[in-house]
Amino acid sequence: MKGGALTETTFLVLLALFEPAHGYGIMQFIERATNGRVVLGAGTLYGAINTLVKKKWIASYGDMTGSNKKLYLITNSGKEKVEVELKRLNEIYKLANAIMKGDAI
Repeated sequence: MKGGALTETTFLVLLALFEPAHGYGIMQFIERATNGRVVLGAGTLYGAINTLVKKKWIASYGDMTGSNKKLYLITNSGKEKVEVELKRLNEIYKLANAIMKGDAI
């Protein structure tokens, strides 16, 4: 696919990390932001985190004081990916609206 669409999980994790967060905080953010529609299991989340770290779309931000929980934060490269994905989703949204309204393409 030209443009490389992100999975919903990847997109949501990137959005969650515009502020530093640990794994459980990411899970809570996504569940809250999607009104419970998306609930990530630990395996899914940590698999996504490992992939995103390898791609350098997120980076370790240190540990929480007094805890062994690792914090993560989106990188500039990750922010660029979010912008590209948002543009792609907006194009799909506009196309779907035009088709549903009966507008010719």
